[in-house]
Amino acid sequence: MGFLDNSGDIILDAVLTDTGRHRMAQGNFKIVKFAFGDDEIDYTTYNKNHPSGSAFFDLETLQAPILEAFTNNTSLLKSKLITIPRTNLLYLPRLKVNNLHTNTKQYNSLNYVVTADKSTEDSIAQAPQGVIFGSGDRGEAENKIRVDQGLDTAGEIAPESGIPPDLKETQYIIEIDNRLGRIVSTNGVAANVSFIDDDNIASYFLGSSDVDFVTDILDNRSEATNQTEIINGPRGTKLEFKIRSSIDLKAGTFLFTQIGASGTTTITTVAGGTVTVSYIDTIVKVSGVTTGYRIDLPVRFVRE
Repeated sequence: MGFLDNSGDIILDAVLTDTGRHRMAQGNFKIVKFAFGDDEIDYTTYNKNHPSGSAFFDLETLQAPILEAFTNNTSLLKSKLITIPRTNLLYLPRLKVNNLHTNTKQYNSLNYVVTADKSTEDSIAQAPQGVIFGSGDRGEAENKIRVDQGLDTAGEIAPESGIPPDLKETQYIIEIDNRLGRIVSTNGVAANVSFIDDDNIASYFLGSSDVDFVTDILDNRSEATNQTEIINGPRGTKLEFKIRSSIDLKAGTFLFTQIGASGTTTITTVAGGTVTVSYIDTIVKVSGVTTGYRIDLPVRFVRE
């Protein structure tokens, strides 16, 4: 849905997604929730030094072109607007990838790599940093993805102060292409899929009751920052998970041929050798339900 208000006339431009049209055809279409987003707005255009005075500080921001409605839900609402009643906040909560631990680092500081089958894993032998063995056929402890939540205050507010309860994230949504992978806990327990949309994007809703995934960050020491904690301020919860390759990726090369990148790349092994692999690049999205903050995680599925 697009809200267009650049010419003085207020226009509400709305279209239904495939799921919406399907439910309307079934006779059970009903809007029960909605969300606002400001993906189009560049707030750096706010100019508090405008020569014409304060009335013109936000003129360029207000005149930014607004997207018309379109049905691709995978491209919408990256930046959701939220309402926080308190007016004394200097910082808003955010999510950050914690790559300060040996087993949470990204591969070559670029992305997370997920292997599709055991044959590829056997060739790699030992998982390098940032490589997650995705077949599920090897039992050893593996690398993982960790997302931390809190107030990243650059040290202005000490972590020991603690995060206010209304700014603590207790629920997360993970979105992943269901054709490619599944979300599992760090000990291999599969998460329950909450919803698969018309674009085959699976959503996983995980809360504080899902202790295999969501737990409190207990280290609130200031000296821990830049050593093991990525949030430089009061810390809330952390989300830890791994990715399992789908049956289709594990069983054959069809998807690598159809939607994978042309050509191959190499994975550098712990022993110093290389393994040549085909690959598919995708994005896994992690959103906080309470705060609406979202980050995108680059993920590469590989198969020898």
